[in-house]
Amino acid sequence: MDQTQITQTFNQQLPGAVVEEQSKFLVIKKESLLAAAKILKDSELAFQHLHSVTAVDRKDKIEVVYHIYTYKYRFMLTLKVYLPMTDLTIESLAHLWQSANWLERETYDLFGVKFLNHPDLRRILNPDVWTDYPLRKDFNRPDFYRLPQTEGLKAA
Repeated sequence: MDQTQITQTFNQQLPGAVVEEQSKFLVIKKESLLAAAKILKDSELAFQHLHSVTAVDRKDKIEVVYHIYTYKYRFMLTLKVYLPMTDLTIESLAHLWQSANWLERETYDLFGVKFLNHPDLRRILNPDVWTDYPLRKDFNRPDFYRLPQTEGLKAA
């Protein structure tokens, strides 16, 4: 298996979905992500393992990055989707790959990407009272954070 076979499969089954093709990665249109993921998982390509989900702040957009692996062909593919800063929503892949559940929560918590139809999209690392996203470039990092005290919390 190589990049050409993957691109050919997409062009046959999902024409126009691939925005950019580079060695071992594809940039997919936001609206094509779910269909593209289903093709990767359920077709002869057999990408069974979603290895990671993360994001990159490009100042004017957020780049959501998926690393997906096929054991059948021993090949890792990187899928990228660009989201405008004005609309940081994208479909969840948690119902296709269980590993997406916590990975998407982490990406939401650190970058503010909202995964639509996620089974439990809430903060996973930061306190629920936080309103900012610490890995974004527009994050305003104060010198000191005071978190609300939890009732009944005992001193160390």
